[in-house]
Amino acid sequence: MGEKLICNNKKAFHEYFIEEKFEAGMVLTGTEVKSLRQGKANLNDAFAQVKSGEAFLNNLHISPYDFGNRENHDPDRMRKLLLHKKEIAKLFGKIREQGYTLIPLRLYFKNGMVKAELGLAKGKKLYDKREDMKKKDMKRDVAQAMKERNR
Repeated sequence: MGEKLICNNKKAFHEYFIEEKFEAGMVLTGTEVKSLRQGKANLNDAFAQVKSGEAFLNNLHISPYDFGNRENHDPDRMRKLLLHKKEIAKLFGKIREQGYTLIPLRLYFKNGMVKAELGLAKGKKLYDKREDMKKKDMKRDVAQAMKERNR
């Protein structure tokens, strides 16, 4: 069946160095899944945290389902992530270290299940962001010069 992308967090790669990636399932209600099928999710400002041996995703905004009734979900509620105990322990150890955080990179459907790709990230300083922008500009200039040259 493959994967179908719901949304991704483009800002995460600009703001953080992604050191490691993890795939996690999510505990969702029916109206949340229906809303995700319509692509109504926002990962901006979302982050994950580990509390008492369980992982949770905070600030993930899933818009209410259009045809939902009074049973509709709260758009900004905290959602539980489904990870193995060893993965959670590893993440907890890394997060306790200085500067590490757990950021959702993208949400997608995999074989009908909603999955979140989490990145173990370390924050970039302003000069790191400037370096990345310079490299990106240089790559674009080189690609454009090659395109001009091949005409």
